[in-house]
Amino acid sequence: MTAIEIILSIFILLGAFLSLLGSIGLIRFPDVYGRTHAATKSATLGVISIMVATFLFFLLIEGLFVGKILLAILFVFLTAPVAALMIGRSAYRTGVPLWEKSVQDDLKEVYEKKLNEPQ
Repeated sequence: MTAIEIILSIFILLGAFLSLLGSIGLIRFPDVYGRTHAATKSATLGVISIMVATFLFFLLIEGLFVGKILLAILFVFLTAPVAALMIGRSAYRTGVPLWEKSVQDDLKEVYEKKLNEPQ
């Protein structure tokens, strides 16, 4: 096994581990906010890690520069956190409750001020 194969294997294993953590968090966290957090943070990094390994495989082993993989990495890196933010924000605005043991609600003051402002 060469050093390149070891590095690629590390990226793939790291990506698989992070994706597994995201999946476990998606099942285990009690509310939509925690689930979106788990699904986006670790799963995004997991997918990006696997895509980096794929890019490096084609670049170093096959000798091909595949720009589409880099664009896919950029697309996932930009869109997944924004999608999670929008899901969380829309869940909050529609009244999805926080977990009953949550101790902090940072958005409560902001949305109460906005609701009380004259339009």
